[in-house]
Amino acid sequence: MPKMKTKSSAKKRFKLTGTGKIKRKHAFKSHILTKKSKKRKLKLTHDGLVHKADESSIKTMLRLK
Repeated sequence: MPKMKTKSSAKKRFKLTGTGKIKRKHAFKSHILTKKSKKRKLKLTHDGLVHKADESSIKTMLRLK
């Protein structure tokens, strides 16, 4: 039986923290930035954590489960 492959899209978008939580980047920070306020862009810069409801599906995509 061949090995299960991880989803390439998930591999590029998510990282695992030391405590086992999943880190993610915020959306809406790539283009059309002129109309967005400085405050809004600064908040989008910082990483966030994946919501508990989505964790299991992302762990499946990353083949952690």
